[in-house]
Amino acid sequence: MMQTAVQQTTDQWGEDDEREVLTFDLAGETFAFDAAMVQEILDLLPETAVPGARPFVGSVINFRGKVIPLADIRLAFGMAATDATIDSRIIVAELEIEGETTLVGVRTDKVHEVTTLSRAARENPPSIGMRWRADYIECLVKRGADFIIIPNLNEIFAAKRDVSAAA
Repeated sequence: MMQTAVQQTTDQWGEDDEREVLTFDLAGETFAFDAAMVQEILDLLPETAVPGARPFVGSVINFRGKVIPLADIRLAFGMAATDATIDSRIIVAELEIEGETTLVGVRTDKVHEVTTLSRAARENPPSIGMRWRADYIECLVKRGADFIIIPNLNEIFAAKRDVSAAA
């Protein structure tokens, strides 16, 4: 089982020793997305609730004339939903879900910076002692005394789709 997680992490980093990421906060934790997947950072936009949708992706927004889902990955990690603040932003990211390129908005508490992370500082999520599902985390990257969490968005969206089908 652990070998699979290591393989997944290696594949995501490719051959590169460094990775450019956009860092952001969710519920006091620092997360990061690959900078290449980020299309835009938006101020909060009006949301339209989708009746019957699961809470994880319970609304849509209008992004440049396209209707795209707005995800709150806090809920995938079992964090409480929070009210928006003056620092809240939406990161529009391009994901490949089931072989199809999809735009998704992800609500954040605060967006920080584009930075470079080193492969040498990367660690696989521990198999015990985590408050989140290990398969939802691609890896942890140590920076100073803190860790930056790189979520496995494909796994999060796939798992949430499976959960909603069973409900």
